[in-house]
Amino acid sequence: MQLSRRQFMKVTGTTLAGSSLALMGFSPATALADVRQYKLSAATVTRQTCTYCSVGCGILMYSHGDGAKNVRSTVFHVEGDPDHPVNRGTLCPKGAGLLDIINSPNRLMYPEYRAPGSNEWKRMSWDEALDRIAKLLKADRDANFVEKTADGLTVNRWLTTGMLAASASSNEAGYITHKVARSWGLLAFDNQARV
Repeated sequence: MQLSRRQFMKVTGTTLAGSSLALMGFSPATALADVRQYKLSAATVTRQTCTYCSVGCGILMYSHGDGAKNVRSTVFHVEGDPDHPVNRGTLCPKGAGLLDIINSPNRLMYPEYRAPGSNEWKRMSWDEALDRIAKLLKADRDANFVEKTADGLTVNRWLTTGMLAASASSNEAGYITHKVARSWGLLAFDNQARV
């Protein structure tokens, strides 16, 4: 390898400067970690569960905004939660890309309703949506609940509606969900983890 005098001086000077900095305790890894900590130091951290699949990985969402009136907090960083027992800080590519979903202009933020025969979706409030769901469930249960069979055997079942439970929930939440569904008389009950 042929080096000119100028190239030799550049290589030698750079090597000497780098080794001197390393001997003085300056490490690039430490410097990069400091910059990252500074970026996240003023952020609000929210623990959440990834929404993509049934694994239920824990994530940390970092957002700006101090919660003051007329201030909208914005999520600017998402990473795996190292304290979460499921993923211990790791994320798959879909989970690592959650920031794009959170900040997408196409993300649905409110319930919408499309009337039968209509081609338009209309926004409704969360209270309206939950009231509508509760009324429709009650009407269907009242119309189709089977208390006894033709033989007089008590069955207390509701066969026209089913429930698909969330798989990213804890065991306790799954237990409560199962108890509620069975108390309504639902037989068609499954968990998204099997889907």
